[in-house]
Amino acid sequence: MKEKDFEQLVKEFNEKYAIDKSFDLVYRTIIIGGRRAVIYFVDGMIKDEIMEKVMEVFQSVKETEVPENAHEFSKRVIPYVEANLETDQEALVTGLLTGIVLLYIEGYEQWLMIDCRTYPARGVQEPEKDKVLRGSRDGFVETLNFNSALIRRRIRSPELRMEIFTAGKSSKTDIVVCYMENRVDHVFLQGLKKRIRDIDVDALTMNQQSLAEVLYTSRWINPFPKVKYSERPDTAAASVLQGNIVVMVDNSPSVMIMPTSLFDVTEEANDYYFPPVTGTYLRFSRFLITLVTLFLTPVFLLLMQNRQWIPQSLAFIVVKEEVNVPLYLQLILLELAIDGMRLAALNTPNILTTPLSVITALVLGEFSVKSGWFNSEVMLYMAFVAVANYSQASYEFGYALKFMRIILLTSVALLNLWGFILGTVLIVCCIAFNRTISGKSYLYPLIPFHWPALKRRILRAHLK
Repeated sequence: MKEKDFEQLVKEFNEKYAIDKSFDLVYRTIIIGGRRAVIYFVDGMIKDEIMEKVMEVFQSVKETEVPENAHEFSKRVIPYVEANLETDQEALVTGLLTGIVLLYIEGYEQWLMIDCRTYPARGVQEPEKDKVLRGSRDGFVETLNFNSALIRRRIRSPELRMEIFTAGKSSKTDIVVCYMENRVDHVFLQGLKKRIRDIDVDALTMNQQSLAEVLYTSRWINPFPKVKYSERPDTAAASVLQGNIVVMVDNSPSVMIMPTSLFDVTEEANDYYFPPVTGTYLRFSRFLITLVTLFLTPVFLLLMQNRQWIPQSLAFIVVKEEVNVPLYLQLILLELAIDGMRLAALNTPNILTTPLSVITALVLGEFSVKSGWFNSEVMLYMAFVAVANYSQASYEFGYALKFMRIILLTSVALLNLWGFILGTVLIVCCIAFNRTISGKSYLYPLIPFHWPALKRRILRAHLK
């Protein structure tokens, strides 16, 4: 290639992709064995130590040692293991923007791509949400390579597969599908991969949630989650070993586990870090608390509307103070207030969290009752519901229960006993007629009934 051809190529590449207009897109022209070469990289996304070693090797190449083609150059000169050849400019630019170093040498037909990228990342400390009393203390981070390594560290099997895809015209977000070749449902797997390949969006701005919405656009009106999210590598690895598929999205510290049934959502890592008897107790406790959080306030409202049903032994549950605001309205206002305090806590600086919590407890607790807005019994039951709702690790499942509780409260306020019956039937239908992403029953192994699988879901058995 002539000198003007090399200069023209560099000029056209710089102008087409506006290299000079972005301060973090860096290129440098060097001499390798008497030939001109150009290197492109993104500042802050390469390993400086490795590039220093590579540059030392380039500077030591003599004119008589320069291979005749890029393939031989990558084998004989480049000391780094991850080096590929490419001619397509779109692929080159995509690689550059993901952190890969591009190298073009005068006279060669192909570009060399040296993958010595690194991303800013935090430590793999235990996640704030999915904590355990005993067990591993690592968690997923926003870097895809770290997350895949955390799973690979736990599953040292040649059957483990991790296929990578790209979605989003502008974002070009990396998506990894992780599964066990000998345990996965291959029909569901092929359908999932086809949906990922067919994604036609500009960007996955909200990571997994954007991916979930573009993958499955129908029947999302049902609030019960079809996907389980986890920030724990041990949970993800266990799900893969059970035949599920784990989907990892770059820039997200949690993974998607699918397909997911009701029993999958309610499982936690704590169930397996204790002996079988303790794990079974924790499961039963969680199921019971879930039922109580769903039906406590609707049953209370139903009994307050029909006080003649209350036996003498339970007369203490009757509201004793004067009711200034209808009980239904009190319960709905408190449901909204709890979410308001939750959102406020997310935006409160850590240094102010404790004093503001004390102020909130005093003002909204004691003075709201004294002012007559709320009755103490209503505050007590809603406080229990608010705290007990965190017995579930899944935010999505917690909000699904909240929506069902509001529907049940509304139906009881409007239709009394018949409203309670109709609301309960509606909740059962929302769960029973829901389907997992793979099309199976949301209540499997209860519907269709499969006792061995159901026993494993209810009872924490010894590992074999």
